[in-house]
Amino acid sequence: MASSSNPPPSQRAEEIINKLPSSPGLITKTGSAILGAGLVATAISQELYVMNEETVIAVGFIVLASFIAKSMREPYKDWAEGHINRVKNILNSARAEHTQAVKDRIAGVEQMKDVVAITEGLFALSKETAQLESEAFVQRQKVALASEVKAVLDSWVRYEQQQKESEQADLAKTVIENVLKSIRDEKTQRDILAGAVAEVEQLVKSKAI
Repeated sequence: MASSSNPPPSQRAEEIINKLPSSPGLITKTGSAILGAGLVATAISQELYVMNEETVIAVGFIVLASFIAKSMREPYKDWAEGHINRVKNILNSARAEHTQAVKDRIAGVEQMKDVVAITEGLFALSKETAQLESEAFVQRQKVALASEVKAVLDSWVRYEQQQKESEQADLAKTVIENVLKSIRDEKTQRDILAGAVAEVEQLVKSKAI
């Protein structure tokens, strides 16, 4: 109950309402705060509730808490949106990197296909080169063998030529020696002289000289 020293309830209600913040950004936009203030004012005016210091402190705390919550709402919202955007950016970056890695892998696989074709071409070329080198080696061996055979045949031809020349020289030497030996014989000399005289007489008779 109210004591004789307390002011009338209507005056107390008016004082509480006057103590509430009048900023439209904090009260008029919050219907629950208006409703609560109206209920409190009605209760005080009807002497259903006696205003004391604890009530003033509680109301002040509620108003302060509402003000702090309102003041922190936008910064927290900005921080939360910034954090969400950072997470989104990280996820988008990771997805982009993964996509690029997949593209690089696909490009690498396509290049590997080209490498396989190039490798097959180089293998065929190296095989053909090896075959040509083998054929060239065989031809060089044939040429070397032919040169060696020709050298052997030339040596045999030279040997036979030398043998023939030696035989001819021996034969000529033998013939000359036999002729000289025959000329030294007196009977042969007489026969040669008689034959020469007979030929001269024959020429005289035929008036050739």
